[in-house]
Amino acid sequence: MARRGFRVLVLGRSEAKLARTCKAIARRGENAEVGAFLADLSILADVRSVVGIIRSECDRLDVLVNNAGARYMRHELTTEGIEKTLATNHLGHFVLTLGLLDLMKGPNGARIINVSSGTHTAARDLIGNVTSPSFYDGRLQYANSKLANILFTYKLAERLKGSKVTVNVVDPGGVASHFARNNGLVYWLKHVGYYAGRGQLVSSRKGAETIIYLATSPLVEGITGGYFAKKAQGRSSLQSYDRSLQERLWALSLKWSRMEPDKS
Repeated sequence: MARRGFRVLVLGRSEAKLARTCKAIARRGENAEVGAFLADLSILADVRSVVGIIRSECDRLDVLVNNAGARYMRHELTTEGIEKTLATNHLGHFVLTLGLLDLMKGPNGARIINVSSGTHTAARDLIGNVTSPSFYDGRLQYANSKLANILFTYKLAERLKGSKVTVNVVDPGGVASHFARNNGLVYWLKHVGYYAGRGQLVSSRKGAETIIYLATSPLVEGITGGYFAKKAQGRSSLQSYDRSLQERLWALSLKWSRMEPDKS
Protein backbone atom coordinates (compact mmCIF):
# COMPACT_ATOMS: atom_id res chain seq x y z
CA MET A 1 0.00 0.00 0.00
CA ALA A 2 2.86 2.37 0.84
CA ARG A 3 4.53 1.69 -2.51
CA ARG A 4 1.26 2.58 -4.23
CA GLY A 5 1.37 6.05 -2.69
CA PHE A 6 -0.96 5.59 0.26
CA ARG A 7 -0.33 7.22 3.59
CA VAL A 8 -0.50 4.16 5.83
CA LEU A 9 -1.97 4.38 9.34
CA VAL A 10 -1.12 1.48 11.64
CA LEU A 11 -2.98 0.64 14.86
CA GLY A 12 -1.44 -1.60 17.51
CA ARG A 13 -1.15 -2.35 21.22
CA SER A 14 2.65 -2.20 21.52
CA GLU A 15 4.47 1.10 21.12
CA ALA A 16 7.77 -0.68 20.37
CA LYS A 17 6.23 -2.97 17.73
CA LEU A 18 4.41 -0.04 16.15
CA ALA A 19 7.67 1.87 15.85
CA ARG A 20 9.45 -1.09 14.23
CA THR A 21 6.56 -1.76 11.87
CA CYS A 22 6.24 1.85 10.74
CA LYS A 23 9.98 2.11 10.19
CA ALA A 24 9.93 -1.04 8.05
CA ILE A 25 6.96 0.19 6.00
CA ALA A 26 8.58 3.58 5.42
CA ARG A 27 11.81 1.92 4.30
CA ARG A 28 10.24 -0.66 2.02
CA GLY A 29 7.64 1.79 0.78
CA GLU A 30 10.29 4.17 -0.52
CA ASN A 31 9.98 6.62 2.38
CA ALA A 32 6.19 6.66 2.31
CA GLU A 33 4.33 8.53 5.02
CA VAL A 34 3.34 6.21 7.88
CA GLY A 35 1.38 7.03 11.02
CA ALA A 36 1.31 5.02 14.25
CA PHE A 37 -1.70 4.95 16.58
CA LEU A 38 -1.48 3.18 19.93
CA ALA A 39 -4.72 1.37 20.74
CA ASP A 40 -5.93 -2.00 21.97
CA LEU A 41 -8.89 -2.82 19.74
CA SER A 42 -10.36 -5.11 22.40
CA ILE A 43 -10.80 -2.07 24.69
CA LEU A 44 -13.65 0.04 23.36
CA ALA A 45 -12.49 3.12 25.26
CA ASP A 46 -9.19 2.84 23.36
CA VAL A 47 -11.08 2.51 20.09
CA ARG A 48 -13.16 5.59 20.75
CA SER A 49 -10.06 7.53 21.72
CA VAL A 50 -8.13 6.58 18.57
CA VAL A 51 -11.18 7.39 16.43
CA GLY A 52 -11.08 10.92 17.85
CA ILE A 53 -7.35 11.23 17.16
CA ILE A 54 -7.64 9.97 13.58
CA ARG A 55 -10.58 12.28 12.90
CA SER A 56 -8.56 15.24 14.18
CA GLU A 57 -5.59 14.38 11.93
CA CYS A 58 -7.30 13.20 8.73
CA ASP A 59 -9.91 14.78 6.51
CA ARG A 60 -10.60 11.52 4.65
CA LEU A 61 -9.91 7.78 4.59
CA ASP A 62 -9.72 5.85 1.34
CA VAL A 63 -9.29 2.32 2.73
CA LEU A 64 -10.01 0.71 6.09
CA VAL A 65 -8.76 -2.83 6.76
CA ASN A 66 -10.16 -4.49 9.89
CA ASN A 67 -7.68 -7.27 10.59
CA ALA A 68 -7.32 -7.60 14.37
CA GLY A 69 -8.11 -11.14 15.45
CA ALA A 70 -7.43 -13.63 18.22
CA ARG A 71 -8.64 -16.98 19.50
CA TYR A 72 -8.78 -17.38 23.27
CA MET A 73 -9.01 -21.00 24.33
CA ARG A 74 -9.41 -19.97 27.96
CA HIS A 75 -12.23 -17.70 29.06
CA GLU A 76 -11.11 -14.11 29.57
CA LEU A 77 -12.87 -10.78 30.03
CA THR A 78 -11.54 -7.36 29.14
CA THR A 79 -11.30 -4.60 31.77
CA GLU A 80 -14.68 -3.43 30.44
CA GLY A 81 -16.27 -6.81 31.25
CA ILE A 82 -16.58 -8.01 27.64
CA GLU A 83 -15.45 -11.47 26.52
CA LYS A 84 -12.13 -11.00 24.69
CA THR A 85 -12.94 -12.81 21.45
CA LEU A 86 -16.09 -10.75 21.01
CA ALA A 87 -14.26 -7.55 21.89
CA THR A 88 -11.20 -8.16 19.71
CA ASN A 89 -12.63 -9.84 16.64
CA HIS A 90 -15.88 -7.95 16.23
CA LEU A 91 -16.82 -5.13 18.59
CA GLY A 92 -13.57 -3.20 18.20
CA HIS A 93 -14.00 -3.23 14.44
CA PHE A 94 -17.68 -2.30 14.73
CA VAL A 95 -16.94 0.78 16.85
CA LEU A 96 -13.90 1.77 14.81
CA THR A 97 -15.69 1.50 11.47
CA LEU A 98 -18.81 3.39 12.49
CA GLY A 99 -16.67 6.06 14.15
CA LEU A 100 -14.70 6.65 10.95
CA LEU A 101 -17.51 6.33 8.39
CA ASP A 102 -17.87 10.09 7.95
CA LEU A 103 -14.28 10.25 6.68
CA MET A 104 -15.09 7.69 3.99
CA LYS A 105 -18.32 9.15 2.60
CA GLY A 106 -16.67 11.68 0.35
CA PRO A 107 -17.13 12.05 -3.43
CA ASN A 108 -14.15 9.81 -4.21
CA GLY A 109 -15.55 6.83 -2.30
CA ALA A 110 -13.72 4.42 -0.01
CA ARG A 111 -13.25 0.72 0.57
CA ILE A 112 -13.73 -1.25 3.79
CA ILE A 113 -12.21 -4.73 4.01
CA ASN A 114 -13.08 -7.02 6.91
CA VAL A 115 -10.93 -10.10 7.50
CA SER A 116 -12.85 -13.25 8.41
CA SER A 117 -11.95 -16.94 8.16
CA GLY A 118 -13.18 -20.15 6.58
CA THR A 119 -13.81 -21.36 10.14
CA HIS A 120 -17.00 -19.28 10.12
CA THR A 121 -18.71 -22.33 8.61
CA ALA A 122 -18.42 -24.03 12.02
CA ALA A 123 -20.42 -21.26 13.73
CA ARG A 124 -23.60 -22.34 15.46
CA ASP A 125 -25.05 -19.03 16.58
CA LEU A 126 -24.28 -15.36 16.86
CA ILE A 127 -21.22 -14.49 18.87
CA GLY A 128 -22.20 -13.88 22.48
CA ASN A 129 -20.75 -11.89 25.35
CA VAL A 130 -19.97 -15.00 27.39
CA THR A 131 -19.47 -13.87 30.98
CA SER A 132 -19.32 -17.32 32.60
CA PRO A 133 -16.37 -19.71 32.01
CA SER A 134 -18.73 -22.69 32.32
CA PHE A 135 -20.50 -21.68 29.09
CA TYR A 136 -17.35 -20.90 27.14
CA ASP A 137 -16.03 -22.85 24.14
CA GLY A 138 -12.96 -21.14 22.66
CA ARG A 139 -13.13 -22.75 19.23
CA LEU A 140 -16.86 -22.15 18.87
CA GLN A 141 -16.59 -18.56 20.07
CA TYR A 142 -13.87 -17.92 17.48
CA ALA A 143 -15.95 -19.48 14.69
CA ASN A 144 -18.95 -17.42 15.76
CA SER A 145 -16.82 -14.26 15.75
CA LYS A 146 -15.72 -14.96 12.17
CA LEU A 147 -19.38 -15.37 11.20
CA ALA A 148 -19.98 -12.02 12.90
CA ASN A 149 -17.37 -10.41 10.63
CA ILE A 150 -19.36 -11.56 7.61
CA LEU A 151 -22.79 -10.66 9.01
CA PHE A 152 -21.44 -7.19 9.83
CA THR A 153 -20.02 -6.82 6.31
CA TYR A 154 -23.27 -7.73 4.58
CA LYS A 155 -25.39 -5.54 6.83
CA LEU A 156 -23.07 -2.54 6.54
CA ALA A 157 -22.94 -2.92 2.75
CA GLU A 158 -26.73 -2.81 2.70
CA ARG A 159 -26.84 0.27 4.90
CA LEU A 160 -24.29 2.06 2.70
CA LYS A 161 -26.13 1.49 -0.58
CA GLY A 162 -26.29 4.74 -2.48
CA SER A 163 -22.94 5.89 -1.13
CA LYS A 164 -19.56 5.37 -2.75
CA VAL A 165 -18.32 3.27 0.17
CA THR A 166 -17.91 -0.45 -0.54
CA VAL A 167 -17.61 -3.17 2.10
CA ASN A 168 -16.25 -6.65 1.44
CA VAL A 169 -14.96 -9.55 3.51
CA VAL A 170 -11.91 -11.76 3.03
CA ASP A 171 -10.94 -15.32 3.92
CA PRO A 172 -7.11 -15.12 3.82
CA GLY A 173 -6.64 -18.87 4.35
CA GLY A 174 -4.42 -20.54 6.94
CA VAL A 175 -1.67 -17.99 7.49
CA ALA A 176 1.69 -18.82 9.05
CA SER A 177 1.76 -16.04 11.61
CA HIS A 178 1.83 -15.76 15.40
CA PHE A 179 -1.94 -16.24 15.52
CA ALA A 180 -2.92 -18.55 18.43
CA ARG A 181 0.46 -18.18 20.19
CA ASN A 182 -1.38 -16.50 23.07
CA ASN A 183 -2.75 -19.93 24.02
CA GLY A 184 0.68 -21.51 24.33
CA LEU A 185 3.08 -23.35 22.03
CA VAL A 186 1.01 -26.54 21.80
CA TYR A 187 -2.12 -24.79 20.51
CA TRP A 188 -0.05 -22.75 18.07
CA LEU A 189 1.65 -25.86 16.69
CA LYS A 190 -1.72 -27.55 16.30
CA HIS A 191 -3.03 -24.52 14.41
CA VAL A 192 -0.04 -24.38 12.06
CA GLY A 193 0.08 -28.17 11.71
CA TYR A 194 -3.59 -28.40 10.76
CA TYR A 195 -3.21 -26.13 7.74
CA ALA A 196 0.25 -27.42 6.84
CA GLY A 197 -1.06 -30.98 6.85
CA ARG A 198 -3.82 -30.01 4.43
CA GLY A 199 -1.38 -28.13 2.19
CA GLN A 200 -3.19 -24.87 2.96
CA LEU A 201 -0.60 -22.95 5.00
CA VAL A 202 0.44 -19.69 3.35
CA SER A 203 2.80 -16.85 4.25
CA SER A 204 1.57 -13.54 5.64
CA ARG A 205 2.48 -11.91 2.33
CA LYS A 206 0.38 -14.46 0.42
CA GLY A 207 -2.47 -14.13 2.89
CA ALA A 208 -2.52 -10.36 2.35
CA GLU A 209 -2.83 -10.55 -1.44
CA THR A 210 -6.63 -10.58 -1.52
CA ILE A 211 -6.77 -7.73 1.00
CA ILE A 212 -4.51 -5.59 -1.20
CA TYR A 213 -6.51 -6.63 -4.26
CA LEU A 214 -9.77 -5.43 -2.68
CA ALA A 215 -8.12 -2.25 -1.45
CA THR A 216 -6.62 -1.19 -4.76
CA SER A 217 -7.79 -3.09 -7.84
CA PRO A 218 -10.01 -1.31 -10.37
CA LEU A 219 -11.54 -4.72 -11.13
CA VAL A 220 -13.53 -4.60 -7.88
CA GLU A 221 -14.49 -0.94 -8.00
CA GLY A 222 -18.13 -0.60 -6.99
CA ILE A 223 -18.43 -4.22 -5.81
CA THR A 224 -19.83 -4.42 -2.29
CA GLY A 225 -21.19 -7.04 0.08
CA GLY A 226 -18.90 -9.72 -1.36
CA TYR A 227 -17.01 -12.65 0.14
CA PHE A 228 -13.53 -13.10 -1.35
CA ALA A 229 -10.77 -15.72 -1.20
CA LYS A 230 -7.71 -16.00 -3.46
CA LYS A 231 -8.79 -12.80 -5.23
CA ALA A 232 -12.05 -14.37 -6.38
CA GLN A 233 -15.59 -13.76 -5.17
CA GLY A 234 -17.36 -16.77 -3.74
CA ARG A 235 -20.07 -17.77 -1.29
CA SER A 236 -19.93 -17.76 2.48
CA SER A 237 -22.00 -20.07 4.68
CA LEU A 238 -25.76 -20.24 4.25
CA GLN A 239 -26.46 -18.72 7.66
CA SER A 240 -24.29 -15.68 6.88
CA TYR A 241 -26.97 -14.55 4.40
CA ASP A 242 -29.72 -14.73 7.03
CA ARG A 243 -30.97 -11.16 7.24
CA SER A 244 -32.57 -11.70 10.63
CA LEU A 245 -29.16 -12.76 12.00
CA GLN A 246 -27.57 -9.70 10.43
CA GLU A 247 -30.17 -7.46 12.05
CA ARG A 248 -29.83 -9.19 15.40
CA LEU A 249 -26.04 -8.88 15.41
CA TRP A 250 -26.28 -5.19 14.56
CA ALA A 251 -28.69 -4.54 17.42
CA LEU A 252 -26.61 -6.57 19.89
CA SER A 253 -23.42 -4.81 18.77
CA LEU A 254 -25.00 -1.42 19.48
CA LYS A 255 -26.07 -2.69 22.89
CA TRP A 256 -22.73 -4.28 23.83
CA SER A 257 -20.77 -1.25 22.68
CA ARG A 258 -23.25 1.16 24.28
CA MET A 259 -23.87 3.06 21.08
CA GLU A 260 -27.12 4.79 20.29
CA PRO A 261 -29.00 3.53 17.19
CA ASP A 262 -28.95 7.00 15.61
CA LYS A 263 -25.14 7.02 15.90
CA SER A 264 -24.81 4.00 13.57
